[in-house]
Amino acid sequence: MEITRKNFKESLTTVYEAIEEADFLAIDGEFSGISDGPPVCTLTNGLDTPEERYQKLRKHSMDFLLFQFGLCTFKHHHAEAKYIMKSFNFYVFPKPFNRTSPDIKFVCQSSSIDFLASQGFDFNKVFRDGVPYLNREEERQLREQYEEKLSQANGAGTPSFISPNTAKGPVVVPEEHKVFIDKVVDRVEDLLKNESKEAIALDPCTGFQRKLIYQTLNWRYPKGIHVETLETEKKDRYIVISRADEEERKRREQQKQAKEQEELNDAVGFSRIIHAISKSAKLVVGHNMLLDIMHTIHQFYCPLPEELYDFKEVTLSVFPRILDTKLMASTQPFKEIINNTSLADLEKRLKESPFHPPVVESAEGFPRYDTAAEQLHEAGYDAYITGLCFISMANYLGSFLTPPKLRVSSRSKIVEPFFNKLFLMRVMDIPYVNLQGPDLQPKRENVLHVSFPKEWKTSDLYQLFSAFGNILVSWIDDTSAFVTLTQPDQVKIAVNTSRYAESYRIQTYAEYVEKKQNSTHAKRKWVEDGWKEVETKRLKTQYTTYASQESFNNAVHRLAPVLGKRSMSPIQEEAGTDELEEGQIIDSSSDHLTEDSSEAGFGNDVVEFCTKKPQKAKKLKKGQKAGKSSVQLFEVPDTW
Repeated sequence: MEITRKNFKESLTTVYEAIEEADFLAIDGEFSGISDGPPVCTLTNGLDTPEERYQKLRKHSMDFLLFQFGLCTFKHHHAEAKYIMKSFNFYVFPKPFNRTSPDIKFVCQSSSIDFLASQGFDFNKVFRDGVPYLNREEERQLREQYEEKLSQANGAGTPSFISPNTAKGPVVVPEEHKVFIDKVVDRVEDLLKNESKEAIALDPCTGFQRKLIYQTLNWRYPKGIHVETLETEKKDRYIVISRADEEERKRREQQKQAKEQEELNDAVGFSRIIHAISKSAKLVVGHNMLLDIMHTIHQFYCPLPEELYDFKEVTLSVFPRILDTKLMASTQPFKEIINNTSLADLEKRLKESPFHPPVVESAEGFPRYDTAAEQLHEAGYDAYITGLCFISMANYLGSFLTPPKLRVSSRSKIVEPFFNKLFLMRVMDIPYVNLQGPDLQPKRENVLHVSFPKEWKTSDLYQLFSAFGNILVSWIDDTSAFVTLTQPDQVKIAVNTSRYAESYRIQTYAEYVEKKQNSTHAKRKWVEDGWKEVETKRLKTQYTTYASQESFNNAVHRLAPVLGKRSMSPIQEEAGTDELEEGQIIDSSSDHLTEDSSEAGFGNDVVEFCTKKPQKAKKLKKGQKAGKSSVQLFEVPDTW
């Protein structure tokens, strides 16, 4: 179902119902670009740490716009042994709510726009008909403005004439505007004398002229008329004056307030969908979804926090259960039988043995996707095939159960090891960002950090290390790079060669990390000490909370300097049961999978960090097949 600003309101109930009844959700996003600075090869350095990758994406990718959001809901029907799918393709654009609302600036990358255009992407639907949105802080500020305006109106007693500078006495009209104001007064007099007229509409005029009209009419006609400002389709603002007694004025004012409240809710727009997903606490599946999650939180909830640790907390508050199918396909037991994990190739591979493609049908009234047509890079379609890939891989895991199962649900314990780990592209030895605890920290004993003049090229580095055999160069910026040696025992020799060099410097990876951490710690300490008192005072007065969403506030109280006390939907326990798969657990003390009647649930509090370190995968015994190994096959490994 394609959703734009034209049909968003009427489709809300349908979307809410689809989310509520779903077993799991699949999402995907399309963006106006990827990197506003370094090329992608530099943005995704093969030796990035999760913190470094997060900082790069936060700095160079968040000024782009997520302007198409795909959502597919999947519900399994036991009697018919099939999934029913509902797909939604949202076009999203930050249209300003009013003249005081945020006027969002974003950038585009020509290669990304050209690519989407070549895929038939309709940009008119984005810019002309895109669904607006507000993040939590923007919504809070606009609601405060609305409440303040309403409070002033109720206190003044004449809400029709509220203006920041409402006159309490005769208005001093500048000489150049006297003729204009006199004509308006004459038209009002004519309206009051002529009972056949109900209202008059003035010609569009400037903001200052409208202010003079309000002040003059408020002083001269405290009763008997109602004045309001309207807007033409071309955004020209004009005043309508109508006859009205006190009761009628109050009725119209209430209608006006109700309309403004509705318009404010409309301005929140697409963010309401993300709030519904968050509130449902359903499993959210994506493919290579780090950027999708970052953009979703940044646009529809709050600006991304500076630190990765804080980003993890916010992410788990918004999406308590996430699964990345690219990481899943890159992990045992899939790693050995899936060669290409790109979304299109993965979907094709999962149709072949030993996998079994699921039976999935579109719900009545929803469009049917044909995978043979490959509508790739339409967000709704990509979300759809992401969901198909998850179902196929989850069902394959059922063959390891005792007894085997043909279908594995999204709530089964057997898929939990893949939860809340986001795939890291092109990182050699850290495959994922662990949202529930510390990230992997490989020693990288054969890696060197080299700094050199800006004029150097890759060939210069190869020449410098020519005596050390094959090397791998990973550029950091114009004056530094990582160099990976084949043998770790050559590291000390390489470092010694630069002891007396003037144009370059070589240090071990451990030395590089230590210096970077010391520098970051010193800078952070200086900032914290210098601003702690100011920040404490500011937080006491600047932000208000949403009383109904206290759980999120508790989770992100440390983020207040960045986020304010933005509220997010608390995690609620997922309703419904799954008789076939509910309560399946992995017995880590045995080499087999068993079932149990218990099931881990999600309470109303924000998900806490899991500090338990994942168990390492057991090595396969000689002659043992990859398909029938122990429970550790389903643990996402510490190393790749």
